[in-house]
Amino acid sequence: MFRLLLMISLLPIAAALIARWWFGLRVLADEGKQNCRCDLAQWMPAPGDTAVMIRAEKSAAEFGHELRLKALAEWRDQDPKAAAAREGTRRFGRAVPPLSVMVAVFALVVGKIPLAGVFAIVACACAVAAVFGMLTLPHELQAITRSAHNMRRQKSFPKQDDEEAVIRCAIAHAWDETVPPVLRWLQR
Repeated sequence: MFRLLLMISLLPIAAALIARWWFGLRVLADEGKQNCRCDLAQWMPAPGDTAVMIRAEKSAAEFGHELRLKALAEWRDQDPKAAAAREGTRRFGRAVPPLSVMVAVFALVVGKIPLAGVFAIVACACAVAAVFGMLTLPHELQAITRSAHNMRRQKSFPKQDDEEAVIRCAIAHAWDETVPPVLRWLQR
């Protein structure tokens, strides 16, 4: 039974890691290093940014991260229930896999489950967290798209190539954050 549970759990984990690599890490590696220049009059600092000096020239990955943070802040204002659900999913992904490791190890020590059961329980917890992360991702991508549309309308970037790279990097950051930290650690 534990082997079946392990094999079933590995499918969503593999799908989430492949999607994270294809839509997140690959895009950040390809376009994230591109230097971009913004119009400081139009580009506002990210919410919670305490930097005294805002630079007009950064990498596309840095601007993309800021765009994602702006999109999440706007999303929290417009639809707090959906934004809270996404944040709850992220917290679930951070908490459940490590807790499942503790429970499974204690069960192994007490002699209630075999070693294969430990791996199956941990893989199942990671799979559930990955599936929940993937299911809530479309709403975050919609929020990023709305913020990107506003950014385009304001003409925050003089070059269209810079603008496109920043938007792609913002979406890539969202894909990167979709999987639980345990799985992100495996893929580094």
